[in-house]
Amino acid sequence: MNPARLRQLLEDIAAGRLAPDAALLRLKHLPFEDMTFARVDHHRALRSGAPEVIYCPGKTVRQILAIAATLVKAGSDVLATRADRAVYRALKRRWPRARYHESARIASIKSLSLPGRGKGDGAYSPVGHILVICAGTADIPVAEEARVTAELLGNHVTTSYDVGVAGLHRLLANVREIQAARVIIVVAGMEGALASVVGGLTAAPVIAVPTSVGYGASFGGIAPLLTMLNSCAPSVSVVNIDNGFGAGYIASAINHMTAPAASREVGRV
Repeated sequence: MNPARLRQLLEDIAAGRLAPDAALLRLKHLPFEDMTFARVDHHRALRSGAPEVIYCPGKTVRQILAIAATLVKAGSDVLATRADRAVYRALKRRWPRARYHESARIASIKSLSLPGRGKGDGAYSPVGHILVICAGTADIPVAEEARVTAELLGNHVTTSYDVGVAGLHRLLANVREIQAARVIIVVAGMEGALASVVGGLTAAPVIAVPTSVGYGASFGGIAPLLTMLNSCAPSVSVVNIDNGFGAGYIASAINHMTAPAASREVGRV
């Protein structure tokens, strides 16, 4: 159950609009629901501000649909990462409002029951400023996973793509935007030097994402991972190889901590 619905439930009980026994029935699957193949954590939004996310690889379409159904029933948004078109089509057939963010390989379903929604696809009015930078066009899929994740979690996100160190003037043309961002995600393969350069241009925290893009000596992303871990820019932190989702999630958490109090409602997703 998302925090907004739980708050409404408590208000209904306090106002006498809902009997305690009826409320107890609604809460019987809190904090988790055992589906034998998965235990869906309905309490997660209360603890961490966002509901459980579905990682699609290794799951059948039927399992993904079942997990999504429990989240939708609980009033939570659905975010399914590394989803292919088969997964999206199955979600779309059951929930016509489902969307597919193809470049990010993310399928999403926005809850219709949450208050405070904005216009358009039902997302919250975005807060703050997260900037996603990537070194080359080949890094865009991972960068898009970070961007879409952060946007679905209620953040204002801008991008600057194909600005790697091989043409440093392309990056320096965006210095004002770099220095205005609250959080920056830097996605790079090859040797991964871009994160250190960006870290030297801003006071904002930089989340570096090494990608598996590169020739043989990049070792599938290990070379940029080690470069980023050894960055001399102290504001740089690092997530795992190709983990755009993790970078977007962490950036969202940081951004909402620094956003005005009115925008930090627990459970915005």
